[in-house]
Amino acid sequence: MDYADYIADPSRDCAIVVHRGIWRAAPENSLLAIERAMSAGYDAVEIDVRCSSDGEFFLLHDDTLERTAGLIQEAEGLTLQQLSSLHLRDRNGGETNRMTGEKLPSLKDVFDLTRGRVFLHLDVKRRDMIPGVIACARAMGVDRQVDFWGDLRTPDDLAWIQHKVLPEMVLFMAKTRLGSQDAESQLDLLFQLNPLLCEIYFDSLDQLSARKALFADAGVRLWVNTLDSVSCAGFTDTAALQDPAAIWGRLIDAGVSAIQTDEAEALRTYLKAR
Repeated sequence: MDYADYIADPSRDCAIVVHRGIWRAAPENSLLAIERAMSAGYDAVEIDVRCSSDGEFFLLHDDTLERTAGLIQEAEGLTLQQLSSLHLRDRNGGETNRMTGEKLPSLKDVFDLTRGRVFLHLDVKRRDMIPGVIACARAMGVDRQVDFWGDLRTPDDLAWIQHKVLPEMVLFMAKTRLGSQDAESQLDLLFQLNPLLCEIYFDSLDQLSARKALFADAGVRLWVNTLDSVSCAGFTDTAALQDPAAIWGRLIDAGVSAIQTDEAEALRTYLKAR
């Protein structure tokens, strides 16, 4: 599997990226949630990566373990052995969801499970962790099926990426905001880096549509989140369930070729009918 080749393929359909695994049928960021996403045949799975007190990587979105494991504790203050003993609440956690038999997984557990089976979008929670995660992925033979993500807002960001990430020959996704006051500066940095993939944010779809040819000519593929909590300009999963063509369809028409969603099956159904 080669994630970069897949992203660059002009003949592929829009990629479906599953947010934290199929968390409506298993605890988020759990091995079971990831397994269910793979078994269902989705293109990529997004997971959140943190570092334990003893320097090991594990999966968790929040700073604390309260929502997902019912423990009022800073997660990164515990060792991997302590973290790996914790049971996870079902679905997206919270007191209303029961404790399950699923335990908090290490990143190595995930790499063992997913090797050769699915692409992984690694939301590494601190930039200084990325070189270590790259080294872990390479040591476990999955460096060609993962991507790394980061802001690209300043020349310092560009220099860091060029020094720390590009020499590793892994897929890197820059994050660019078309609605910000420094949008033109961010775009200048983006095209200096010229990554294969860019997570794009916008205040109106026109900001994206007007630059469709610019991105296409540069070979930059576009990724958008339609998660309700982080979506752009009302392009949400909830709205897409009511009118998928008005949300997912318009994004694809504007040049988007990867969508991260909590409604993966609805997106797949739409793509098949499109």
